[in-house]
Amino acid sequence: MASVSGPAQTASASAPPLQRGIVKMVLSGCAIIVRGQPRGGPPPERQINLSNIRAGALARRAAQGQPESKDTPDEPWAFQAREFLRKKLIGKEVCFTVEYKNMHREYGMVYLGKDTTGENIAESLVSEGLATVRREGFRGNNPEQARLCDLEDQSKASKKGLWSEGGGAQTIRNIKYTIENPRNFVDSLHQKPINAIIEHVRDGSVVRALLLPDYYLVTVMLSGIKCPTFKREADGTETPEPFAAEARFFTESRLLQRDVQIILESCPNQIILGTILHPNGNITELLLKEGFARCVDWSMAVYTQGAEKLRAAERSAKERKVRIWKDYVAPTANLDQKDRQFVAKVMQVVNADAMVVKLNSGEYKTIHLSSIRPPRNEGEEKNKDKDKRFRPLYDIPYMFEAREFLRKKLIGKKVNVTVDYIRAATGPGEGTPAFPERTCATVTIGGINIAEALVSKGLATVIRYRQDDDQRSSHYDELLAAEARAIKNGKGLHSKKEVPIHRVADISGETQKAKQFLPFLQRAGRSEAVVEYVFSGSRLKLYMPKETCLITFLLAGIECPRSSRNTPGGMQVAEPFSDEAMLFTKELVLQREVEVEVESMDKAGNFIGWLHIEGVNLSVALVENALSKVHFTAERSAYYKTLVAAEEGCRQRKEKIWANYEEKPVEEVVHLSEEKERVANYKPVYVTEITDTLHFYAQDVETGSQLESLMETMRAEIAAQPPVEGSYSPRRGDYCIAKFADGEWYRARVEKVESPAKVHVFYIDYGNREVVSSTRLAPIPPAFSTRTLPVQATEYTFAFIQVPQDEDARADVVDCVVRDIQNTQCLLNVEYSGATCPHVTIQFGDTKEDVGLGLVKEGLVMVDVRKEKHLQKMVSEERRCDAGDASSHC
Repeated sequence: MASVSGPAQTASASAPPLQRGIVKMVLSGCAIIVRGQPRGGPPPERQINLSNIRAGALARRAAQGQPESKDTPDEPWAFQAREFLRKKLIGKEVCFTVEYKNMHREYGMVYLGKDTTGENIAESLVSEGLATVRREGFRGNNPEQARLCDLEDQSKASKKGLWSEGGGAQTIRNIKYTIENPRNFVDSLHQKPINAIIEHVRDGSVVRALLLPDYYLVTVMLSGIKCPTFKREADGTETPEPFAAEARFFTESRLLQRDVQIILESCPNQIILGTILHPNGNITELLLKEGFARCVDWSMAVYTQGAEKLRAAERSAKERKVRIWKDYVAPTANLDQKDRQFVAKVMQVVNADAMVVKLNSGEYKTIHLSSIRPPRNEGEEKNKDKDKRFRPLYDIPYMFEAREFLRKKLIGKKVNVTVDYIRAATGPGEGTPAFPERTCATVTIGGINIAEALVSKGLATVIRYRQDDDQRSSHYDELLAAEARAIKNGKGLHSKKEVPIHRVADISGETQKAKQFLPFLQRAGRSEAVVEYVFSGSRLKLYMPKETCLITFLLAGIECPRSSRNTPGGMQVAEPFSDEAMLFTKELVLQREVEVEVESMDKAGNFIGWLHIEGVNLSVALVENALSKVHFTAERSAYYKTLVAAEEGCRQRKEKIWANYEEKPVEEVVHLSEEKERVANYKPVYVTEITDTLHFYAQDVETGSQLESLMETMRAEIAAQPPVEGSYSPRRGDYCIAKFADGEWYRARVEKVESPAKVHVFYIDYGNREVVSSTRLAPIPPAFSTRTLPVQATEYTFAFIQVPQDEDARADVVDCVVRDIQNTQCLLNVEYSGATCPHVTIQFGDTKEDVGLGLVKEGLVMVDVRKEKHLQKMVSEERRCDAGDASSHC
């Protein structure tokens, strides 16, 4: 056997050479294994038997495959002798001399430490009564043997160990080699740490442990990892996998015959899984960190110390490319950092596991959620009804719920994207379709992993991989844990209840169905809808949730550039700015919740009307952005003046579709408007709110009694049946009732939801705004909706007045107006339309003096000059007051 030390050292010419080593293992009370220092691999080992003494033999299990062999128990005090040496020597440096060899065994003296001045191990054993001296062949001239005999006589006299009364039968262990029901045994320990001694290391991640104090001898596999192993060939020889010997030595040198604590965590298929805890660290994490092991999914879930620690340790080894990872290439190694992690805005949810995002550069990118699989059709359901067109979104169970979860959570929001891997494109195979290259990533918003949230609700499942497949989510363990919770709680796909059915009628192009549906939508006023698809800037497909149908919707009042399309005569070329118009509409409304007003339908069964999103009229927005023209059919609508004003501004600036516009000498519409006279038709209003921008809200006095009656009836009904606090979940655009600071309930509209504690509401009958908790909100009773009584607060602004740009000056004007007219009855006349609200003149109710004129006289505001002829008289009067005021200040 190779030496475990350096050059031999001798005490004298006749003395055997002194050698050194580290104690790897104690075989019995009189035999140890020592090893050298590792150099490029596991070091050489040798067994040293203590000369001149004998300790009791330890128990041995019957040899497998030999029926005649039997288990042999410990001899008295054998285990105590082994334990005495184990606690004293394991992992310690010793020096020894080899006195003689017999049958391939080496016998000698062992000293604790670097030289013979250290503790003589044989003497210590004999003096404690744990070994007997071999007196046969005693040589009187051998001082070492003589000393051992003296020490034995002293221990006999002191009745120590073997020489104690009773003979030591009570010191024999009752070793339990087998456990009848390992699963029950593991469960009975409740994952509490149990004291143990590691007796054998089979490979880096499998050990044999003696559980104390009941002496169960069990094989434990480390949870969550697997080390390279030794493959047994047909001829009985073992072939080590790369780094198998090094991994075993790593575990041996730290744990073999050490006192440890083991948490027995699970027992699948009679294999006991556990985690070994040592004061110097967790061997599972150390093996991973040093590149001696890899994580395994099947046992990762039972690891009690936190699976994320194991993944982090493995990731560290991969990054450093140590040992088994020396040839490792990360899935995203060829990506720049900016392409691995970025912030993007979600523009569209393509499927239950994919979305289109817009990068800061303006580029669009499709992202797939890593390691999850969306709901899919099982069995023969796909071909169940051949006459019915298969629509995956509505016909695959839970596909619609998954898509809706993502849409409501993500559309229009900024998310953090971490690319986990790029899945290469695959060609079509036998029975499998072709897939393009996919960017798979972890997407988070507000610290929430969207994939994990989907899986935890049972709206997606986790993909299982081969153990060597590294293309997976960086949060794969959290996904598995979320799926386990969903299965346990019977959520979504894992529910035993009947699957939800979505009977959605598609009446796009169905003229007869559309005709039947038209009167209902016309009477409904504004209806809620979700934009499912954008065909062009002004043509959309809408899902009507209350009516559970799909319709094609055309924007009223505008003429949008047409996209390219196939016609019987061939491909029709796209008009200029058609793509820009479609992109504008997509970014503004695709998959958003909107409100629509249906006015009519065309002969093809497409509905025509107005679409509103967050207070924005899409037709007006397209015209304002020079991506559409006003159509003559808009003249009959309430939005005509706004559309014309927006178009005129774009014309003058010659933007986009108006880039080549040449102004005509005479414009018919302008000519007609110049000929008309100013109409003074003042009506009484009650001013309820004045904003910081000098806009104000007013109620029509004529309908004031109706509002008072509605409020009294509504509050009486609420008092009789109070709403359940916290049961209402507000959504942007909802009409509801809100409890104001005075403790009374008022009608309101939800403008924004920051959180349940911060909901922005607009009181529709008074014009004021407030941020409240959702606990102060409730659904509006149907009898008091805007269909019963329309919104009472109308927004206006002053005509012929320039609002000061300076904040302090504007604040002075607002204070003055608040003091003069807020919460008072006045007379109001609409002078002309504005982009957002009508421009009006307003008079005091008692004196009939013009409020705006008074502001001009006081020098608080300047006159806004209008070019319309029928307004020149009013403008001239305002300017005379402005000039007169200026001269008085000179």
